[in-house]
Amino acid sequence: MDRKYMMPEDCTLLERAKELRRNMTQEERKLWYLFLRKHRFRFYRQKIIGHYICDFYCPQVRLVIELDGSQHYTEKEEAYDRKRTVFLESYHIQVIRFYNGKINLHFKEVCMEIERVIDERIKQLETDS
Repeated sequence: MDRKYMMPEDCTLLERAKELRRNMTQEERKLWYLFLRKHRFRFYRQKIIGHYICDFYCPQVRLVIELDGSQHYTEKEEAYDRKRTVFLESYHIQVIRFYNGKINLHFKEVCMEIERVIDERIKQLETDS
């Protein structure tokens, strides 16, 4: 694999990632079991990338999907999320975020948006090769 795409993994987060997989939020369970678990591209739950645990990650299209509850909309958390996104983008990973309410109220649209982003990523990665 090309070194520019190799990602560091903080193994000290392994137990926390396992705990988060066992105790997914209602919205994470819905997206996982109704859409991502059997997606045409493989997604991983609570994937460790660097010093961060990402809700869902698809290595084939280099895509992270984050589901945000209300705690993400404080100034401190928004700054943390921006820092994390910059880190992930430095590894050529695109991050998309959905507010939990959107998962609950507009699930079909969320799935369609994920598919649209995946299709764009496929085209982008093909032209980058």
